Amino acid sequence: MSLAISALWREKNLSLIRDSIDFGLGEKGAGLQSLRMAQPVPDPIDQTKLPELAATVMRDAKFPMLASIDGDQPRLRPVSPVRVEGFLIHIANLRRYHKTGEIAANPKVELCYMDGNHDQVRITATAVEETDSRIISEIWERNPLLRQYLGTPENPELLIYRMEPNKVRFMKEWALEYYDVPFEFEDDQG
Repeated sequence: MSLAISALWREKNLSLIRDSIDFGLGEKGAGLQSLRMAQPVPDPIDQTKLPELAATVMRDAKFPMLASIDGDQPRLRPVSPVRVEGFLIHIANLRRYHKTGEIAANPKVELCYMDGNHDQVRITATAVEETDSRIISEIWERNPLLRQYLGTPENPELLIYRMEPNKVRFMKEWALEYYDVPFEFEDDQG
C-alpha cells in the first residue's frame, strides 16, 4: 500500500514540475518574466518634508543599529540613544566595550534606524567623545538606568559619544532610492 501511495505522490509532483516548466519557459523562455515579482512602486515623496519624515522614522524606530569598523571587519550592534537633538545623536558607552577601541581607531560610523514600515534613516557620522559637562549632566539626569548602573557621572567607565552627522539619508520602504535629508549641524564644541 505504501508503495502505491509513494508512486502516486511522485507522479503528482512530477506532473506539477512539468506544468511549471511548460508555463514558465514556453517558447525560449517566454513567460518567465511573468513569474518574477514586480518591483514595488512607492508613494511619491514630498522632498520638502524629508526632515519630518526622517524624524518620524527615528522616533518610531527608537533603537538604531550602529556600524563601526574593527580592523577590516564591519561590526553592527543595536544601541540606545541617550539624547537626540535633530540628527545629532548621543550614545552612552562603557570604556571597556570593544566598540570603544573600534571607534578610537576609526571614528567614522553609521547609525541606521528602520521603523515598522521598513522606512530607513541612515546617519553617516563621526563619533566624538562628549566633553561638555552641561550636556553630560543633562543626559545623566534624564537616564535613570545610567544612574542606577554607574552611580555617578564621574564614573571612569562612562563614555558618551556625540555622533556628529556628515550625511543623513531617507529611504521609503523598499524603494531602493535614498534621498539626502537637509540638516544643519553646528559644531559648537570646537
